[in-house]
Amino acid sequence: MPVNPVPDDALLTARMDLERGCFRGAPARVILLSEMRGYFADQAACNEARARGDQAVYQVSWLEPGSGAGDLHYGLGRISPGRVGREYFMTKGHLHAWRPAAEVYIGLQGRGCLLLEDETTGQGRILPLDHGCMAYVPAGTAHRTMNTGEEPLLYLGVYPAAAGHDYGAIATRNFLHVVVERGGEPVMIERAAFLKGA
Repeated sequence: MPVNPVPDDALLTARMDLERGCFRGAPARVILLSEMRGYFADQAACNEARARGDQAVYQVSWLEPGSGAGDLHYGLGRISPGRVGREYFMTKGHLHAWRPAAEVYIGLQGRGCLLLEDETTGQGRILPLDHGCMAYVPAGTAHRTMNTGEEPLLYLGVYPAAAGHDYGAIATRNFLHVVVERGGEPVMIERAAFLKGA
């Protein structure tokens, strides 16, 4: 079996800027509230939040050391604290383009959770993603991260180089569940029930 060439030394190590929430010298993308139209279930609350200013909801920074079958990519995410109505600030969420790909998330700072949803059955669950916590995203599972605390949530994701990101599926149908604050804690409820006032 051929061995992939060793990447340049600059890709074999990375410095995380924990203040800014990115890898030093790596690409980064900031997602504003105006780019989250349709992702939050409570559109009225989203419009009200946007009227107060188009703030940064989250940002991602990534490194791709190689593209071979055994290579790994990794991303650093930073979600600002905040809410849109009862929903926490969150990422858009995605499936992997290569559905067999799994992913590992490691909480580095703050308090948050992952919303997981099986693409086939629609079954959802939430996993904690606090400082020092690790969460596993199985194959074929849509995943979205949210900040449930009062400080920025910072986390690292590690996934196969072949995984790719399918944002289109989420943009089309969104998640069937939402995570809201209830009694100071994150609670998962069905999107349809939330829209009916649950």
